[in-house]
Amino acid sequence: MMNTTNTLYWKMDLHTHTCAGGHGTNDSITDLAREAGKRQMELLGISDHGPATPGSADLSYFRGLSLCEHRRFGVHLLYGAEANILDQDGHLDIPDDILQTLDYCIISMHQNTYTSGSIRENTNAYIRSMSHPNVKIIGHCDDSRFPVDYRELVTAALSHGIMPELNNVSLLPDSHRSGGRANAITLLDQCAALSCPIVLSSDSHGREQLGNVREALELIKELDFPHNLICQHGLDIFPSYDCI
Repeated sequence: MMNTTNTLYWKMDLHTHTCAGGHGTNDSITDLAREAGKRQMELLGISDHGPATPGSADLSYFRGLSLCEHRRFGVHLLYGAEANILDQDGHLDIPDDILQTLDYCIISMHQNTYTSGSIRENTNAYIRSMSHPNVKIIGHCDDSRFPVDYRELVTAALSHGIMPELNNVSLLPDSHRSGGRANAITLLDQCAALSCPIVLSSDSHGREQLGNVREALELIKELDFPHNLICQHGLDIFPSYDCI
């Protein structure tokens, strides 16, 4: 049984950002990996914002990630991206030939890169973007500024083998996102009803909140969300990675 009361840091964090992400931190991949080792984490995913995000790295950065080490400071590292959904057709700001070289991809909507539409239009945009190679996670789909049909979204995620994310930042009282807690509850209700696994993420911009999913764990405990639907180690989402 998972302990949700004494957990300091989650063992796996796949939604994290470095200085290449465009805002919020001066920390490098090395800084995050070193901190993850200190916090006795097992798996760290680097997922900087795609190049459409103002100030983020260009495509050459993501192309070069395939050359990075996958074991540092006792932590297994995976290299991905938080790609921006650009339009209602589901286009992303990282081309497929680069996505194929990454370990994984998170798909997300942000105000500065996507113009929100109706519930139907936003839901379709998410679903269409799931067809891109190496998409593994739906990032913070809990923002009322981008309303969606959660049942349709979860159903599509299941069919594509993709996990919705329970984003810790969305649950903070001062979160910049709108309606995060209420929408997260609706998302979790649909995931429980349809037996769809989820992944917990810190969405840490830098070292400070790395592996911190305390609010997410508290909400899971409050809702009595099924523990068997929570991705707790790399093999849950990356079954082909024998070394995890």
